[in-house]
Amino acid sequence: MSKTPAHPPRKLRIVVVNTIVPEGGEHDAALAVQVMRGNALRIGLLESGYDIVASLPADIYLPERIAQLQPDMIIIDAESDARDVLEHIVIATRDERRPIVLFTEDDTTSSMDAAMAAGVSAYIVAGLQSERIKPVLNVALARFRQEQKLLAELSETRHKLAERKVIDRAKGILMTHHRLTEDQAYQKLRSMAMNKNLKLAEIAQRILDVEDLLG
Repeated sequence: MSKTPAHPPRKLRIVVVNTIVPEGGEHDAALAVQVMRGNALRIGLLESGYDIVASLPADIYLPERIAQLQPDMIIIDAESDARDVLEHIVIATRDERRPIVLFTEDDTTSSMDAAMAAGVSAYIVAGLQSERIKPVLNVALARFRQEQKLLAELSETRHKLAERKVIDRAKGILMTHHRLTEDQAYQKLRSMAMNKNLKLAEIAQRILDVEDLLG
């Protein structure tokens, strides 16, 4: 019996965001450096098997373009100050977080702090060599996934604590109105939830809502 061939893993879809360097005059040298950096980045991404879906300027249209393209990762190529780029990236990823890797020559502490606060997964200084691209992106992706897992666990914990407070308040109301012990109030809540086919926290919230209306 022949086995069905496994599908190859889907390539990571990447959007590259470039800082804008004006052409002409003293900016010619900066533009040439940026072109070299951009070429090294593109070569490294292609050689590593990534799918570059777009190379975008860091302008006011960036959030809209990212929303349309839905990339798996965003790479920022910023030779120097990337604060304006980060502002657009924050807006673009506000509703749907994505791993962000920033390659830059700016090694100032304030810039690093601002980048990490904006949600950058990896801040790489003077490291835009094509052979370093894949390991850097792998680490950034692993870190992003771990952060998302921790955030999800934290959100779940907060939700459970909020539900527990609602249940405790509802038990208190039942204990007061029906002169029940805490255990009796809890059992009554469970019975009401089962009869209504609701979760314990949902029936508890209904009791609180009724109490507020009558109260």
